[in-house]
Amino acid sequence: MEQPLLSDGKRESDRWSSYEHVGRAGSAIPTASLAGSVVSVDEIRSAAASSDIYLPSLHAPLLSSPQPHYPREQVVGHPQDSYDGHLRGNVIDGQRQVLDEVEIRELLLDHVGHRCCWGSRPARNWIIQAVEDCNVYVGTLETFAEDREIITEKEPYLGGDAHGKDKGPELGIWELDLRSEFPPLFIPEKESSVVVPRSEAVEKCSGCGGRGDVVCLTCNADKEPGFYKENQMFQCSTCHGRGLLAHMDGSDSICKNCKGKGMLPCATCGSRGLIKCEMCQGSGSLLTRKVAIVKWKTLQARKVSATSGTASVPDEVFHRAKGVQLCNTQAHQCTPAYFADSYFLNKFSSEVIAERAQVSPTARVICERHTISVVPVTRVTMAQNRSSFSFYVIGTTREVYLKDSYPSTFCWGLCPCLEWLKL
Repeated sequence: MEQPLLSDGKRESDRWSSYEHVGRAGSAIPTASLAGSVVSVDEIRSAAASSDIYLPSLHAPLLSSPQPHYPREQVVGHPQDSYDGHLRGNVIDGQRQVLDEVEIRELLLDHVGHRCCWGSRPARNWIIQAVEDCNVYVGTLETFAEDREIITEKEPYLGGDAHGKDKGPELGIWELDLRSEFPPLFIPEKESSVVVPRSEAVEKCSGCGGRGDVVCLTCNADKEPGFYKENQMFQCSTCHGRGLLAHMDGSDSICKNCKGKGMLPCATCGSRGLIKCEMCQGSGSLLTRKVAIVKWKTLQARKVSATSGTASVPDEVFHRAKGVQLCNTQAHQCTPAYFADSYFLNKFSSEVIAERAQVSPTARVICERHTISVVPVTRVTMAQNRSSFSFYVIGTTREVYLKDSYPSTFCWGLCPCLEWLKL
């Protein structure tokens, strides 16, 4: 249901003082729950299509929320561990798809084919010794926050009206109307600046004390501030103060640099003793104004629950992988999701929420989004004689992860160096 950013019955000062509550619905958004003794993939898809779990943006149509990270697809494989309750088995077994030997070799051959110095013989000929399902749960909590701070800008005052407090009261930092600048929810980062209305003021330039000129440091470097001497002259460096230039034949000529005077005025100020103040451009006054720097940022808390069989795979691989989204809740402040059939998932959701990212004291939380997904992972072990290696087929898109254990390489460990050199 669309929620207006502002209610119509408030004064302007009150309307924006409650801006921190943008994104809070009239009642708390219910967290997702999977009820019943058996939960199939079809039921997950049906629940995913309902508005109870996958809610539109709280700011629509003014603001749009990006699509969920993970598509609602079926899981490949089935788990063999049961420490997390039978919900995992219910979800995976709803429509089971098992990788056969042909598919496994095709996936590995495609992965090896993208490596310039990997041979294909192990992928073609080695025996598939074991195929294990090691499905992984991935949880995220995204906190979309807005941070505002005030800085002061100064520029030379060259005349004209200053829109200061005499034009009306100055707005507070959280009273500024920034609806035109507000980005889509959960954008990674955005920064904007806006001049605070009626914050301009004219003040005396601190660089010159309002005089418009400062002492020349070339001819009055040893003078105290505010005291200077005029008409100070310097010896001509061409004729060394003689005013004449001597020639090899014994004759003299008038020095063209000083025109025969032997002395020259200060090159910086013309022996005036003062130069124009750069801060105020000689006006003696500065126009100051307050500028609000506004930053929107999505902070993330991420957690992976993996079996021992996937301990060698970095968590970042699972966060990038596509899987089945079990819940997606959005609220001003998310609470742990509830799954009627799984104590493990309830505990995992609570752990993700407990790792909520810290928000700056000057920032306010606009909205949060909490997701839990199950990523299908198949671990394959291939062997030949006494040698073996393992690789992983991860996600519904069946991406292969194989780091350093492939037995047929011809680069002698130089691939990372060649990649770094862009060769």
